[in-house]
Amino acid sequence: MENLRLIGADILEEAEKETANKLLGEYEVKIQRTLKNVSSVVVHFKKHSKGGKSAKYDIRVRVVSPGNLFEAQESDWDFAKALHKVFENIEHEIKNTLHTDNQHYKSYG
Repeated sequence: MENLRLIGADILEEAEKETANKLLGEYEVKIQRTLKNVSSVVVHFKKHSKGGKSAKYDIRVRVVSPGNLFEAQESDWDFAKALHKVFENIEHEIKNTLHTDNQHYKSYG
């Protein structure tokens, strides 16, 4: 994405950065297909650790297109899972707001 901004990516380890780049590329295509004209995408990473080996990831995504603002947030102990969940949420919000699922209702009368 030409207007992609990553906030907090410096806290991620090298393997997590590779995972993020791969998944961001996949979801870029899906978002571009749905919205056509995306002004900016902001992905904000936070990592919460209580001193052990594992850490909890909090990821927020904001997609801006002309006339629309879509936001989603997810937290999980698994980085890839959290990233998948937040992008699935943003896709769901976009589809619900723009009604891109093309459902046809039967009229009973």
